[in-house]
Amino acid sequence: MVARLTAIVLDMETWDAIRARRNVRTYEDRAIPEDDLERILEAARRTPSSMNQQAWDLVVVTERDRLRELAKAWRYAAHVAVSAATIALVVPTSEDRDERDTFEYDIGQVTMSIMLAAADLGIGSGHASVGNQALVRSLLGMPDDRECAILVALGYPADRRLERIARPNRRDLDDVVHRERW
Repeated sequence: MVARLTAIVLDMETWDAIRARRNVRTYEDRAIPEDDLERILEAARRTPSSMNQQAWDLVVVTERDRLRELAKAWRYAAHVAVSAATIALVVPTSEDRDERDTFEYDIGQVTMSIMLAAADLGIGSGHASVGNQALVRSLLGMPDDRECAILVALGYPADRRLERIARPNRRDLDDVVHRERW
């Protein structure tokens, strides 16, 4: 007879990470320990994907000059230049709308996995789009059949540490949730 588990994992901190996570765009000038960066990357690797395709690659950038250049890929990516590390999420290029939609959905999940794992470690994160694929392809040495879907900058928050946000600037739950029907 198999004993029934009352809890899958004790002391899980997911809810705390969700409540503390916010977009961080100013960072302290200090490196992320390699073990912490590996944990964040492992969280990304473990992210579920459509039909288990795992159609992403991750390019980790920590070299300051390369981060400064990478920040030029989008007009709202200045925080990439001052991050301790930025992860470029790379997907295959595709002309097929369904395939592109699937890649986008999966990359959204990878992004959140990265951000929650980082928040759990007290590391801030901020995403950025990529407008200049040619620049990113050149900087990162990406093959022609790949594109950078998004950049996720990481670093220790310069302004205030990550703490649970008691009253997030979000619509009320009753305004967002519709039960059974609109």
